[in-house]
Amino acid sequence: MVSRSCISLLDFASGNMMNFSQSPRSLPRIMTVPGIISDEDVDGTNDGISDATSTGSCAKMIIVSNFLPLNAQKDLNSGKWSFSFDEDSLLLQMKDGFSAIPEVVYVGSLRVDVDSSEQEEVSQKLLEEFNCVPTFIPPDIYKNFYHGFCKHHLWPLFHYMLPLCPDHGNRFDRLLWQAYVSANKIFADKVTEVINNTEEDYVWVHDYHLMVLPTFLRKRFNRVKLGFFLHSPFPSSEIYRTLLVRDEILKALLNADLIGFHTFDYARHFLSCCSRMLGLDYESKRGHIGLEYFGRTVYIKILPVGIHMGRVESALNHPSSSIKVKEIQEQFKGKRLVIGVDDMDIFKGISLKLLAVEHLLLQNSELRGKLVLVQIVNPARSSGKDVQEAKMEIYSITKRINDTFGFPGYEPVVLIDRHVPFCEKTAYYALAECCIVNAVRDGMNLIPYKYIVCRQGTPKMDEALGVASGSHHTSSLVVSEFTGCSPSLSGAIRVNPWDIEAVANAVATAINMPDLEKQLRHGKHYCYVSSHDVAYWARSFMQDLKRACKDHYSKHCWGIGFGLNFRILSLSPSFRKLSNDYIISAYMRTSKRAIFLDYDGTMVPHTSLDKTPTPEVISVLNNLCADPMNSVFIVSGRGKKSLSDWFVQCENLGIAAEHGYFFRWSGMSDWETSSLAVDFDWKNIAEPVMKLYTEATDGSYIEVKESALVWHHQDADPDFGSCQAKELLDHLENVLANDPVAVKRGQNIVEVKPQGVTKGFVAEKVLSKMIASGKPPGFVLCIGDDRSDEDMFESISKTPYSSSLPSAPAIFACTVGQKPSKARYYLDDTVDVLALLQCLADASSSNLSSTETQVSVDNVVRKEL
Repeated sequence: MVSRSCISLLDFASGNMMNFSQSPRSLPRIMTVPGIISDEDVDGTNDGISDATSTGSCAKMIIVSNFLPLNAQKDLNSGKWSFSFDEDSLLLQMKDGFSAIPEVVYVGSLRVDVDSSEQEEVSQKLLEEFNCVPTFIPPDIYKNFYHGFCKHHLWPLFHYMLPLCPDHGNRFDRLLWQAYVSANKIFADKVTEVINNTEEDYVWVHDYHLMVLPTFLRKRFNRVKLGFFLHSPFPSSEIYRTLLVRDEILKALLNADLIGFHTFDYARHFLSCCSRMLGLDYESKRGHIGLEYFGRTVYIKILPVGIHMGRVESALNHPSSSIKVKEIQEQFKGKRLVIGVDDMDIFKGISLKLLAVEHLLLQNSELRGKLVLVQIVNPARSSGKDVQEAKMEIYSITKRINDTFGFPGYEPVVLIDRHVPFCEKTAYYALAECCIVNAVRDGMNLIPYKYIVCRQGTPKMDEALGVASGSHHTSSLVVSEFTGCSPSLSGAIRVNPWDIEAVANAVATAINMPDLEKQLRHGKHYCYVSSHDVAYWARSFMQDLKRACKDHYSKHCWGIGFGLNFRILSLSPSFRKLSNDYIISAYMRTSKRAIFLDYDGTMVPHTSLDKTPTPEVISVLNNLCADPMNSVFIVSGRGKKSLSDWFVQCENLGIAAEHGYFFRWSGMSDWETSSLAVDFDWKNIAEPVMKLYTEATDGSYIEVKESALVWHHQDADPDFGSCQAKELLDHLENVLANDPVAVKRGQNIVEVKPQGVTKGFVAEKVLSKMIASGKPPGFVLCIGDDRSDEDMFESISKTPYSSSLPSAPAIFACTVGQKPSKARYYLDDTVDVLALLQCLADASSSNLSSTETQVSVDNVVRKEL
C-alpha cells in the first residue's frame, strides 16, 4: 500500500503554498561566475539548473540555518534598520574552523519581520556588510513551518514526547507539513543563488528545521558538496516510526554526503531507522561509518560540538564581569553556591531539579542557611500551554521551598527569570561550587563546558575573586545522563533526572567532594573542553565532508524519483545498465556461448514466498538450451534435490548445486561431487554453535545442506539479527580455525562450507572444459545478485581464453541491482533479467528458424538438380 505521506512536489504545485518561482532572483554580488552545463547532468531531474564549474572561483562555505547569526533592530523614528553579528551564535563562532576557506556565506531567516517593500534593500545591506543572505518566508507559511511543524511536532517527537492526547502535543497536520516543505524550498532557492561552483563550494545545513533541504539541493546540483548536522536528539526507531512522513525525511537526509550527530546514541538510532524502514545496512570502514545508498556512500559523523574559548575568556576579562563577581560575593557571603542555567522548556527538568534541592535540604539540615541554588531561566523559544504550565510549576515549587526553608536574609532558591547578559552568567559560573544540568532530554547542552572554563578562570578573574596566582582550580558537575554532553564529561556525576533522591545525593556528593578530587576532575574536563572547542568541531566536520565528496566527479550521476523521493544514482563510468540491443548484437556474432545464472534474487525475487520457477522461467531456459551453440547453467547455493525437481523439464540445462559442490552437465547426466571436500567432521562443531544462536534469536533457523550449514536471520529483528550474525561469524571463525572450511556472511545468512567450493570454481570448470575441447566460447554471460556471485564475475574475467578465437570473447558480468560489484553491468531486478533472457532466446529461435529454412531450400534445390 502506498503511504499517503509519499508526497510529490507536483501535488503541492497546485496549491497556493507552493506557488514560488522556480528561478529565484539573482544576487549580483554573489552570482559572479557563469555556470558551465555538464553533459553528464543534463536531464530532466535538474530543474534546468546543472552543476556549475569554473576554474576561476575560490572555495566558499555556505552555512544554512533557520536563523542568521545577526541581531536586528529598527529605529522607530528614522525607520532605518541596524544589524550586528550575534557573538553568541554558534554559526558565527564556527567560522574559526574554516581558516582554509576564504569566504563564508550565511543563509537563513531574520528573527524580526521585514516589510516586503524593505526586503530588497535589507538583502543588499546584509549581503554587502555581513555576507548574509536572508530568506524572507511569508508570515503564514513561517508560522506553520516554525511554530507549527518544527516546534509543536518535530521538537517534541525528537525529545520522545508523543501526542497521545490533545493536551499533550499536537497530532500530525498535513498543512503544517506542507508549510515545512515550502519553507525548505525557499531556503533551497536562496542557496541556489549563492552557489557559484559545485566543484569548490561546500554547503553545511544545520538542524531539524531543514531536514528536507538536502533533497531540493541535490535535485538542482547532483554533485553539490553537502553536509548536514542535527543539533537535537534523534529518537529511537520505536518513536521515530510514529511520524507519518518518516520515509520522506530519512530519504531527504540521505541526499547529504555527511550527516553529523552529537553522540553515538543519536547516530545509532538514525542507522536503525534506515535499516528498519529503508532496508539499508551500514559498514564501518577504517573508523568511518557509511551507508550505501544507490551507489553513493553517505557517511556518518559523531562529534559533540564545543564552545568558543575566546568568547568565554573575553567575557571573564570584561570589567563588568569583575564588578558582578564582587556583587555576588557580597550578596551570598558565607553561602555555598550551586548554579543552574536552562531555557524555559518542558524538557530541561527545572522542576525536577528544584524537587531534588528540596529533598536535599529536607534530608541535610546542616545545609539549610548555607546552600543556595541560583537558577537562571532563559526566555522560552516557543510559546504554548505546556511552557506556561512548566513556568507556573517552577514558580510554585520555588515559593514552597523558600517558604519552608528560608528565613530573613536567606532564600534557598534564587530564581532569575529574565534575560541575563553573558558577562553576568560568567560571574555566577566562576563563583559556583557546583553546576547542575538536569534535563530529561537535551540534544547537547553546552552549559557544563562554559562552567568549566569559567571555573578555570583568567588572571583578571582570579584577581577579582581574590584567588592567588597559580592556585589550583576546582569544579563539580552533576549532569543528566539524557543530555548530549554527558558522554564527553567522564568526570561528572551522571544522574537520572527522574530519580529525585539520587539527584539530591549527587549534589551533596559534588559539594562535599575532597578538593583534590575536584581538582582532578576539573583538570580532566578542562583539558577536553579546551582542546575540543567549536573550531575543532567545525574543522573536523569539514575534513570529513571533503573526504566524503572526493569521488563526486569520478562517477556518473542520474537523478531518479519524484518529489521528496528524489535521489541520485551514482555509478562508476565503467558500470552501466546492460542494454538488450548491445548484448544481442554480441550474442548473434558468436558460434559458442556460455551462460551462468544465479537463481534466488536473479530468476525469482527474494521477496517471493514461492521459490519454484514460474512457467516463464522454464520456457525461457528451454529456449536458450535448445540452441546448440549455448551452454546454459544454473549456479545456486540451493540443494541438488530442490534444483533437480524444479528443473526436471529442462533436459539440456546444466546445474551447480550448493555453490558447486554438486554439479551436472545436463538433466541426462549424473551428479558429480567436488573432490575439494571429503571430511565433514566440522559439522559436529558448527551445528551446535548455530543452534545456540537460533535458540537465542527469534525468527532465525538453520538450513542443513549436504556440504554446508546456513544460519538464516531474515525473519528476525533486523538490528538484533545483524548483531547476532556478526557474533556468530566471529564465534564460528574461532572454533573452526583449524578446519578446511570457509565461514562467510551473506544477505541475512551466515554460511559454513568447504574451502574452495565457490561459484567461481564452477565457472572456471565449465570454461576450461569448453576451451580444452576446442570449442572456446566467444560470448560469456554471468548474472547474479549477491556476494557469492562475485566469485563468478571475477572468474569469467580472469579465465585465459583460447588464442584461436578471432577476437577477444564478449564477456558480460552483470549484477542485479545498483550496488558496488566486480560486475561491469547491472539490471534493476528479476523482471529485467527475464526480459533480457527472453530477448536472447528469441534471437536464438529466429536464428534457428532461418537456418532450418535455408536447409529446406538447399534440399529442394538438390532434388531438382
